[in-house]
Amino acid sequence: MSVQRHTEGESNTSPAGQQWRARDPDDPGRSLLQRDSEAFLHQSLSTPCLSTIAKAEGIWIEDLAGRRYIDFHGNSVHHIGYGHPRLIAAIKAQLDTLSFAPRRFTNEVSVELAESLARIAPGRLSRVLFTTGGSDANEVALRLARAATGRFKTISFWDAFHGAGFGASSVGGEATFRSHVAGPLLPGAEHVAPFNCYHCAYGHSGPEACALACARMVEFALEREGDVAAVIAEPMRAVPVVPPPGYWQAVQAACHRHGALLIMDEIPTGLGKTGRFFAFEHDDITPDIVTLGKALGGGVLPIAAVLARDDLNVAGDFAIGHYTHEKNPVTARAALTTLQIIEDEGLAERAEHLGSHAVDRLRGALKDCAIVGDIRGRGLMFGVEIVSDRETRTPAPDLAEQIFYACLDQGLSFKISAGNVLTLSPPLTIERQDLDRALGIVEVAVKSFAAA
Repeated sequence: MSVQRHTEGESNTSPAGQQWRARDPDDPGRSLLQRDSEAFLHQSLSTPCLSTIAKAEGIWIEDLAGRRYIDFHGNSVHHIGYGHPRLIAAIKAQLDTLSFAPRRFTNEVSVELAESLARIAPGRLSRVLFTTGGSDANEVALRLARAATGRFKTISFWDAFHGAGFGASSVGGEATFRSHVAGPLLPGAEHVAPFNCYHCAYGHSGPEACALACARMVEFALEREGDVAAVIAEPMRAVPVVPPPGYWQAVQAACHRHGALLIMDEIPTGLGKTGRFFAFEHDDITPDIVTLGKALGGGVLPIAAVLARDDLNVAGDFAIGHYTHEKNPVTARAALTTLQIIEDEGLAERAEHLGSHAVDRLRGALKDCAIVGDIRGRGLMFGVEIVSDRETRTPAPDLAEQIFYACLDQGLSFKISAGNVLTLSPPLTIERQDLDRALGIVEVAVKSFAAA
């Protein structure tokens, strides 16, 4: 079996993307887009930009021409919406009180944040380290696993994304971030098929049976390699793909048998997005190390965190993540306030309720659409798979891209994942009527292209 290595979907450089950008010759943002293209290093998925942004508030973003979009993408940072008033006020107050702290001087808010994460986390995840981004958090987790086990190898999954650093790219499985241009990646990074491998996804055997066979493949790799420090994985793939019952329990048991640690990358899925504070809680496990990021800064400031068991506090004699802003009181205040907002407003529970409604509605509305292969997700992270053949679930990336731009024209922004999955990830604060409005835009677009 050849493993499919998916990349992102909609492309700003595709003919459809170029046509969309050129749709309005009088757009006041055209000159800014040109300046952006000339000022920044170009890279896949972010250059050139599709449009400008002048304002972000709640669930909305607005461009320089005054066009407004409900944002169902947000790079997974907007759990509490954009510019939450309570968060903005807390950050402003912190700036007036203490704006920076060198690493060797602690401060109240950073310690309170670490204690709050330890309180929220299940099991013995009581030790914390902060970084400035999720990729760095995964680098710290990998270093810690090496220090704790005395091993250097890892097992991860094709199609996974863990960041852009060399270590994070090495354990990641997306072709875009494993480009030959970067040269050899880190040694010892072994990969296996994810629980949504080709056979499972395309119906060549029963999905649950096949996925649990994939769990046995993890144990096979652990056994054959013999000296693996950690298995690192996303608890739920942000494509999105939900693991079958028992999958992570089987993988964790295999890790325990072979002396490997289990690292869960909760950077896009954590902080209540799936209806639980941590996505792995759906699967009745507690990993050895967890990484958080993206939404932790409330969609305002960059901060990420590593949570580990207390007995993994073994790296005191050397640096595993020496970051200048490790205990920055302003970013810590942003994260602490974000946690408080999620708890006080019951946003995890809200995500579970609204997500169930959204998936049920989409399944009902699109059940007869020949171009829809699957509708799946957890909480407010769900997606619609666009195919050219419903029986074989043959991906239709060009069709997915056309649907994306049709929705964008109607004021809804989202992301295409795996080339053909309309990935819908609204803020946890979204009102029911706004959610239904966005779902209606998707339904109309999908049905129109299905009819065509």
